[in-house]
Amino acid sequence: MPRSGGPHALILIALLFCDAFASAAEEPQTAAGMMDDLMYGHGTVGGPFTLTDQDGRTRSDSEFRGKLMIVYFGYTFCPDVCPADLMAITQALDALGPEATSIQPIFITIDPERDMGVLKDYVAAFHSSFIGLAGSPGEIRKIANSYKAFYTRVPGERNGDYSIDHAGIIYLMGREGEYLGFMPPQTGPEKLTEVLRKYLAK
Repeated sequence: MPRSGGPHALILIALLFCDAFASAAEEPQTAAGMMDDLMYGHGTVGGPFTLTDQDGRTRSDSEFRGKLMIVYFGYTFCPDVCPADLMAITQALDALGPEATSIQPIFITIDPERDMGVLKDYVAAFHSSFIGLAGSPGEIRKIANSYKAFYTRVPGERNGDYSIDHAGIIYLMGREGEYLGFMPPQTGPEKLTEVLRKYLAK
């Protein structure tokens, strides 16, 4: 099960989540509970969503039944973590060849205000099967909460400027939408390929 990725990954995830949770005190579940859900599969992770894709079409999680789903929460202005993780996903899907048609990679923006106009060009830079999804800030927050994917804005030096702290977790969902586990940030394409191949064989 790819939930932990080893002790170093656990430490990295814990540090990332502590930073995010410190600015998300309004969330109803405790930080310990969220970590427990992700790492050990306790509680519920994931859930239904209906959002708008990069072409303006309404897309729902239910249309991907029968496929594995890779779900990633990020934003197009992310300078390093998001592009690196999305490229690792792309390389893993390329390595799987025809098997990759049984996997649906999904990028959900956590910055819909800035990303709506550039989402199509952004996801086009990665695997051709990537679907980019956006919605209202409230819709995104609700879906992110269901995945235990927390994020917080960090004001910049200029008025109105900001970046977003986020964990950069790769979520793996099963053919019926069930939570399989997660891969930590900076997971290499070789490891992703190995894990995806294992689930494809089931």
